[in-house]
Amino acid sequence: MSNSCGIEVPARPARVVAQVGAAAALWDFGIRPVAVFGPHKLKDGTKDPQVGDVDITKVESIGNVWDEFNVEKYISLQPDLLVSGMYAKDALWYVPQKSAATIEEVAPTLGVNLVGASVPKLIERYGQVAEALGADLDAPEVTAAKARFDAASAALPTPEAKGLKILVMAGGPEAMWVANPDDHADVRYFKELGLDLVVPEKLDDGGFWQTVSWENADTYDADVILVDARTQSMRPEEMKKKPTFAALPAVKAGQVYEWHAEERYSYQGYADVLEQLNGDLAKAKKL
Repeated sequence: MSNSCGIEVPARPARVVAQVGAAAALWDFGIRPVAVFGPHKLKDGTKDPQVGDVDITKVESIGNVWDEFNVEKYISLQPDLLVSGMYAKDALWYVPQKSAATIEEVAPTLGVNLVGASVPKLIERYGQVAEALGADLDAPEVTAAKARFDAASAALPTPEAKGLKILVMAGGPEAMWVANPDDHADVRYFKELGLDLVVPEKLDDGGFWQTVSWENADTYDADVILVDARTQSMRPEEMKKKPTFAALPAVKAGQVYEWHAEERYSYQGYADVLEQLNGDLAKAKKL
């Protein structure tokens, strides 16, 4: 098989193993991986939101956290293909570097570059991968989701959102991180749609963020704060224990909402994201 995704194998891969972000996107296009790795199960046994609509009772798990990848189990599954996103050249997301050479000997791997493009292009890329694996991109559930995605995109910025300054961030015990729109595909897309986003003045090495101490949480003015909803980021309730964060106008006004970083790149995934964002911004006011 040879296709536009760069996969060259004797036959169409049937047994696909995928990092959860890729697995969730492929699932929405109709492809069912045999196994996943990356965050898919929370401590209470329920699904991690990052795995999307994947039925985790019907796929094998070969790793649930960073640097966890059961190579022996992977080999036993006799995979035809491994699919993952890439944030750095030649580095598959959640594939441990120490095991990468062995993993790549087992089956072909396919990395989808997640940097330098916005959401529609990345959804298109995953759609191409799914189609190469046998998906029907004209299936009713796919076309219906695309219609929802297009409508939610066209609705931004809502009348209420015009003029709002929006800060996108994540938090940890010692510092907060301000997202750079151009380095995050979803935040880039929000900007392309017309939202007024805070752009960090100085980025950390490697880009993506500016680290800001909690003492300087007021570095950037914002009417709305979008907070990373992933499990590794501090919850807003914990952030509010930091006096400087609690004193921010957006926090005092209750205009702190979820940012679904690492949402799956499918029409279903981002229709949900944009519809929620539209609803959140409709409640916010200029401060």
